[in-house]
Amino acid sequence: MAVEVVLDKALDKAYEGKPLGEILDAPVAALAGVSDGDAAKLKEAFGIVTVRDLGTNKYFAVAGVLAAMEKHAG
Repeated sequence: MAVEVVLDKALDKAYEGKPLGEILDAPVAALAGVSDGDAAKLKEAFGIVTVRDLGTNKYFAVAGVLAAMEKHAG
């Protein structure tokens, strides 16, 4: 089964319509709202260079899980 996801609003124009692998290997500044300056700070602080690095970073993953859990806390 094929699944299509439109990410255009989440990406800079240059990366809209690109294959997923190319987006994951792109610099984090390919994400809409992430500037080159932001990307430099992510690299300096966490060694994050690509979108894949950001998505698989353990600190960001833990923060995402904690934020999701809060929605279900009683």
